[in-house]
Amino acid sequence: MEETKKKQLAFGSKNYRLMLLGIALLIVGFIIMSLDTEPYGLGFLGITLGPLVVLAGFAVEIFAIMAKDKKQD
Repeated sequence: MEETKKKQLAFGSKNYRLMLLGIALLIVGFIIMSLDTEPYGLGFLGITLGPLVVLAGFAVEIFAIMAKDKKQD
């Protein structure tokens, strides 16, 4: 019995690139939040911009998981 099926990865290369982009956005968002100089992080960077970038990172991660790679059909 010869099996000629190739082992396939769970995701395609497009998915992995999007996942790396999402991780990068998450890291940048947390760095932006840590750069806030206001007490307790209550400035624009800590309350508005940083969380929005982190939220965008999570959205990219969800899209990366749900996206179908054309090569894997």
